[in-house]
Amino acid sequence: MVHIQVVTIKEKAPPSTKEYNYADTFWCTYIVSVVAASVAELFTYPLDLTKTRLQIQGEAATTNGKSVKYRGMLKTAIGIVNEEGALKLWQGISPALYRHVIYSGIRIVSYETMRDQILMKNPDGSFPIWKSAISGVVSGAIAQYIASPADLIKVQIQMEGKRRLMGEPPRVLGTAHAFKKILAESGYRGLWKGSIPNVQRAALVNLGDLTTYDTAKQLIMLKTGLPDSHLLHCLSSVCAGLVAATMGTPADVVKTRVMNQPTDKNGIGLVYKGSVDCLIKTVENEGFLALYKGFLPVWIRMAPWSLTFWLSFEQIRHTLGATGF
Repeated sequence: MVHIQVVTIKEKAPPSTKEYNYADTFWCTYIVSVVAASVAELFTYPLDLTKTRLQIQGEAATTNGKSVKYRGMLKTAIGIVNEEGALKLWQGISPALYRHVIYSGIRIVSYETMRDQILMKNPDGSFPIWKSAISGVVSGAIAQYIASPADLIKVQIQMEGKRRLMGEPPRVLGTAHAFKKILAESGYRGLWKGSIPNVQRAALVNLGDLTTYDTAKQLIMLKTGLPDSHLLHCLSSVCAGLVAATMGTPADVVKTRVMNQPTDKNGIGLVYKGSVDCLIKTVENEGFLALYKGFLPVWIRMAPWSLTFWLSFEQIRHTLGATGF
C-alpha cells in the first residue's frame, strides 16, 4: 500500500503596503513648522515692531506725565527709519526667531496630536468646530507659555531705539545681555513676566488662526469642491489672519505693556499689578479703543504672516510627501 502524504504549504501573507512615512512624523512636522514660521517672521517683522511701538504710545502720558506725539502706523514706521535707521525695523529679530523654534513647533504638533489622536475626527474626516476651538486654545496656550521668555526679551529689545531717542539710558544691549539682566534682577521667575496676558493672547490668536484655517479649509473644499491647492491655502489663511488679529489685539496690547513696564528688585511691576490691572487702567485712561492700538499693523502683518506660513508649511510638507494639514 502506497501512502501519499499531502503537504500543505502556508502562503505567506503579502507584505504590508503601508510604508513608514518620515514626513508625517512628530519631529519632521515640528521642523517644518519652525522653518515656515521663520520665513514668515523675517518677511513681516517690521510690522510687528511698528505694532509694538504703537501699543506703547499714550502709556507715557498716563504714567509719568510726559507729552506724547501720537503717530499712525505709516508715520511710526517712517519715523523709525528716519530717526533710527532702516535696519532698526528688524530690531529684536533674533529672540523672535528663537521664540518660533519653540512656539511654532509646539503649537502645530500639539494641534495635530489633539485633532488626530485625542479628540479625533469624525468618521467622514471632518473635525467639528468646537473640537477645533479647544485644540487651538490649548495648543496655543501651551506653546506660548513655554516660549514666553523669548517673547519678553523681544519686546524689551524692540523698545530700545525709542528709549534712546527719549534720552533714557538703554536697558538691554542684546539678546544675551537681556537674558542675563532679567536673571540677575528677577531670577528665573522674571523670565515669565507678562506670561499670563501672553498666554491669553496666544490662546485667542490660535483660536483665530489654527481653528479658522482648519475649519475654513474644510468648508471651502466641501462647498466649492476646490482641491487641496495654493488657492485653497490662500483663501483659508486670509480668513485665519483676520480672525486672529481681531481676537488677539486687545490681549496683545496688555501683554506688550506688562512686559515693557519697569520692575522693582523683586521683579514686581511698577506700573501695573497684572494683566487685569493693565486692562482696566488702559481703558480708564485712554478709552476702550486703546485696546485696539496697533490693530492695523497687526492685521496687515497677520494676513501676510499667515499666508506666508501656511503656504510654506503646506508646500514643504507636500514636497516631502507628507499629508496635508
